[in-house]
Amino acid sequence: MSVVDALADLYALVYAEPPYLEGPAQVARFRAGLPDEAARPGFRLVLAREGEELIGAAYGWTMAAGTWWSRAEEEPPAEVRDRDKFAVLEWVVHPRHRSHGIGAELMRRLLQGRPESWATLASDPRSLANGIYRRNGWRVAGHAELPWGPSMELLVRDLRTAEEARTGTRRSPQQQ
Repeated sequence: MSVVDALADLYALVYAEPPYLEGPAQVARFRAGLPDEAARPGFRLVLAREGEELIGAAYGWTMAAGTWWSRAEEEPPAEVRDRDKFAVLEWVVHPRHRSHGIGAELMRRLLQGRPESWATLASDPRSLANGIYRRNGWRVAGHAELPWGPSMELLVRDLRTAEEARTGTRRSPQQQ
């Protein structure tokens, strides 16, 4: 099975759950968009497998300084807007494998060593994932209305602070 097929199958399983309740049309849109996502600057994909089975995945790409989410209702703080950001597009873990640290490890690997100053993602405030983000240092920087789904919170996390806390070292001025 190709990585695209395995990702689409995992996406379908995770997003069929509440509060998302996505179906075949949304899964087809996800699958069709994967090649364009992978071609974005700074793209990174991390996977978790158990044997041959894909049990988790996370990916994202660089959102350039001066840009923000296209459907955002407000601008982010200048300190976020004016710097490169790593946009986390998907973070999924198979329901059977949750609460074992797989998701935390995926996010750690995804964000580790990124050159961007900030990470950002869109999160459904009704989801369990939203609470996980907030407990792990993500904060609301805006909101977005999606034509195909619910209102989303646009969250950010300072990667400079997270990296410094993890390693006990400060980034050089060039990295900030």
